[in-house]
Amino acid sequence: MTLHVRPLVGHHCSVKRIPIDTALLPAVREAALSGARAPARPRTVIGQSWHRARGHGVDPDAGLPVPLIPVDEVEHLRHTSPLGVLLPQLREGLLEAADAVRHLIVVTDAEGRLLWREGSPGVRRSADRLGFEVGASWTEEVVGTNGIGLALVERRPVQVHSAEHFVRTHHAWTCAAAPLHDPRDGRLLGVLNVSGPASAFNPTTLALVTAVAKVSEAELRARHWESVDRLRAVAAPMLARVGGRALAVDRDGWTAAVTGMAPVSRVLLPRQVRPGRVWLPSLGPCSIEPLPDGWLVRVDEGDGEDAPPGRLVLDLRRPHDWTVTVSGGAGEWSHELSPRHAEVLYVLARHRAGRTAAELASDLFGDATRTVTVRAELSRMRRTLAGVLGHRPYRFADGLDVRLLAPHRAADLLPASTAPAVLAARRDLEEGGRTGV
Repeated sequence: MTLHVRPLVGHHCSVKRIPIDTALLPAVREAALSGARAPARPRTVIGQSWHRARGHGVDPDAGLPVPLIPVDEVEHLRHTSPLGVLLPQLREGLLEAADAVRHLIVVTDAEGRLLWREGSPGVRRSADRLGFEVGASWTEEVVGTNGIGLALVERRPVQVHSAEHFVRTHHAWTCAAAPLHDPRDGRLLGVLNVSGPASAFNPTTLALVTAVAKVSEAELRARHWESVDRLRAVAAPMLARVGGRALAVDRDGWTAAVTGMAPVSRVLLPRQVRPGRVWLPSLGPCSIEPLPDGWLVRVDEGDGEDAPPGRLVLDLRRPHDWTVTVSGGAGEWSHELSPRHAEVLYVLARHRAGRTAAELASDLFGDATRTVTVRAELSRMRRTLAGVLGHRPYRFADGLDVRLLAPHRAADLLPASTAPAVLAARRDLEEGGRTGV
């Protein structure tokens, strides 16, 4: 599907503009690369990104060759991406986001691969010369600091202007990007990006791109609840005939109907769900049966201790994708982690004896008084990781074999995190220490 744009006219979206002295940016970048004294400091988020790009070996003058995935793979990714249904919404929302002659609108997947691109022939040709074309990977690891790659790392809207780009050949461009998340589970789906000439920089563009991303996520949320309502209509009469405790959930574990127990909003399911017996982190041993577009979950009656988890693997090796995998006698399940939950589990993996709320507040925020925030976060986590997380102090369950898989490069350890515990671990890794247990 084609995205159509028209020039920005009369848009009144407000945004806090980041002061940018375009004349100073090249000198700031050169000083950062050479170690010389800079006339000004780059924005923190940009300086951190430059540091990561250098670590990835990106050439600051010409970049690295940008790999392209085959056309048939692009078509497969388009077909399977949840973002495909949002293209009309994105098109409508961005009608006034950019000058159609000078700007590109791009949608990527969660790996930073360009799946859809729209713009005039002239601006597309300019982008092609940089490798900014459909099928290209536009992550920091490949092209250094840029809007798409930075949004993937930071998991928040960002703008990269002119010489804030790590690669010199990108300095004629400015871009505004916002991540797109699946509202069902918070999973990163991709990035919405508007790029154009630096001379056409408009501070309202980032605010509009951010707003369009949020509206698009709301559309996904509405579609999801419509599907849950359809499942409820089918499952509710069935559950009325089921004895004991049982739930009807959709394929992502969201509850449509329940009987014999207090309602729960969501059940964490194994990554590969199959009919049969399974241990679920919030319910214990269960039996699963298929339903149209969902599952019937019967909670085994008993003490719930006959199939506890035995092993947990916290995998933080990839810079943008973190998972926790729990296995035991009744099977295995995996869950993708948000940045905050990845930080919490990382700290607990490093401190097997446990951490008090005050200690975790210091680890995560550098402020031991933020115990209310910590308790609220851990309460949310324990609703889905019951049987895995204990409290008083917060810790992994006794007898659980915990393995932490951390990246070899310090910059790849939860790269956007500013938690003091993570910053200290990165310093240890740079100095040859260990981040794994």
